[in-house]
Amino acid sequence: MTDEKIFYFVGVTTNQSKINQLFPLWMKVLGREDVVIRGIDHPLNHTPEAYRRSVDHIKTAPNVLGALVTAHKLNMLAASHDLFDFLDPLAEEIDEISCISKPYGKLFGFAKDPITAGKALHDIVGNGYFGKTGGEICCFGAGGAAVALLRYLMQQADSNDKPKQFTAVDILPERLNHMNIVSQKSHHGMVVNLVHSHSAAENDKILDSLPENSIVINATGLGKDRPGSPLTETAVFPKNGIVWEFNYRGERPFYQLALSQKDTQNLQIEDGWDYFIHGWSEVIAEVLDFDLTDALYQELKTVANTIRA
Repeated sequence: MTDEKIFYFVGVTTNQSKINQLFPLWMKVLGREDVVIRGIDHPLNHTPEAYRRSVDHIKTAPNVLGALVTAHKLNMLAASHDLFDFLDPLAEEIDEISCISKPYGKLFGFAKDPITAGKALHDIVGNGYFGKTGGEICCFGAGGAAVALLRYLMQQADSNDKPKQFTAVDILPERLNHMNIVSQKSHHGMVVNLVHSHSAAENDKILDSLPENSIVINATGLGKDRPGSPLTETAVFPKNGIVWEFNYRGERPFYQLALSQKDTQNLQIEDGWDYFIHGWSEVIAEVLDFDLTDALYQELKTVANTIRA
């Protein structure tokens, strides 16, 4: 079709994502069947030149409407900052982009993840969870998704809606350093504990130190883009806790370990499906310029659930 418009998905293994099935169904709901999705795959930590070429193509190709970016949010912006005509305040603050749009022929970049991470967390815990339970958050992985969740919690005015301590664990010190910079930009009242860990065995010990009712997150990508888990098979989740696997596909041994302890530890177990729906719907609304009302979101979620299996 000569008049088709392209929406790009920038990731690692984009052809494996459910969005390839879901996107045309959503475009039918939105009356935008002229828009098709195409993937751009980069290996993790690709070269700045490669990221820049991708952004330049999105900017200059007349039939490209924009893009959603996963896995490369920090690196892509670092390599192409000067190509953008506008960056939203969150993108400037946390130095990442998850959404690229082209209103008026200009290149706009947005950090949507603090919004979508917050919506996904609220779906899981509702209001006042941390005040009621005293639970903390321990996030394995300190990349873009983890920074986005921290940034969402930082802006919560009610102390009952954020933990007293947020622990982020990563093998890469530069990610922890970046999270520290973000954390220091406001007086949010949380203790942000940044842990440079080299092994799953070390991570197990961190898990042992958490109080009951804590939320334990896998934001490493392990189990989806790369095999493995941030924990060993003998790790024990905190009693009455919430285990949140940000991945919704792949082998996900972290998720499977949680399932094996669901009854003994009385766990609430969540995966990344609702986060996936929130993330994609927010970015598509920005790129295609429509109002994502609660009613429309529920319609899109209902359609998405038909392909979940």
